[in-house]
Amino acid sequence: MTQKIRIAIIGAGRIGYVHAGSVNDTPELELVYVVDPFEENAKKVTAAFGGKVSSDPSAVIASGEVDAVIIGSPTATHIPLIRECIAAGVHALCEKPLDLDIKNVEEFRAQANAAKINITLGFNRRQDPQYLALKAKVVDGTIGTIEQVILTSRDPGPAPQAYIAVSGGIFRDMTIHDFDMARNFVPNILEVTAFGANSFCDYIKEEGDFDNVSVVMKGANNELVTIVNSRHAAFGYDQRAEIFGDKGMLQISNLSDSTVKSFTKDATTAGEPFMDFFLERYADSYRNELKLFVEGIKTGKVLGSTYDDGRAALILADAAHESARTGKSVKVNLN
Repeated sequence: MTQKIRIAIIGAGRIGYVHAGSVNDTPELELVYVVDPFEENAKKVTAAFGGKVSSDPSAVIASGEVDAVIIGSPTATHIPLIRECIAAGVHALCEKPLDLDIKNVEEFRAQANAAKINITLGFNRRQDPQYLALKAKVVDGTIGTIEQVILTSRDPGPAPQAYIAVSGGIFRDMTIHDFDMARNFVPNILEVTAFGANSFCDYIKEEGDFDNVSVVMKGANNELVTIVNSRHAAFGYDQRAEIFGDKGMLQISNLSDSTVKSFTKDATTAGEPFMDFFLERYADSYRNELKLFVEGIKTGKVLGSTYDDGRAALILADAAHESARTGKSVKVNLN
């Protein structure tokens, strides 16, 4: 029997619980530790999925008891923890963003890219079955040469003010997923123009952030990418995509728990509500992301999103942040 890869999860919040479930569903993995400074949070995860509790991520990384970690702790800890993983020879799957300051990302880039461990970034949407099917059709030439990409992402409701205050702003916290997805189809983006508004949430405005944004980006081959984000949507988690090319168009629609539709005197084509949370909508993507991470550890290759993917997404987020506040387009260099 092949020895299992021993995993520690650092951060026992919502995303940590999801990752623990994915580890539990992956036969090649064993959940050894759940780490959180608030041990009660960690105990809730271990009660459901097993493993030991710790409040000290550094001690767990250096313990020799784990082969890999999944980092879902606050953003400021991401690069320091990856650095410790490199020193200990422990593989790392790290949630986005890498950091809120691009200078820290640039300073660590050479060390990260030279590391002998697997460093995978948690841009899980690339591994969503719907987006994988979309990408496959783009690659096989179904729609020819890409001319436009339109990505829509709206949350059901805004996060609490305490989270908004430390999130780094909507572009680094929310739109960053769309920046990465945009690069999945248009890798070389040269220019970013963004607009932000405060349409409905006073405490987001108090924190100096926007609740409603639009971004337009230009690629090296004159592709145009449009991203629409909002911190709320009355009808659920709004996740759609459209790829338009010279031979046709591809679309992804919102998902519901059921495809049943009703036709009555009160409503025509009424369906089930859309999924109401990212953990429901992207459950499969987290499992697929973890499978790629495991396969990458075994083969010695990063098969999911790379450190440089995380760097590029943050560069685009910073450019959008600057554009929305200055009213000017911002040139970028992702190389």
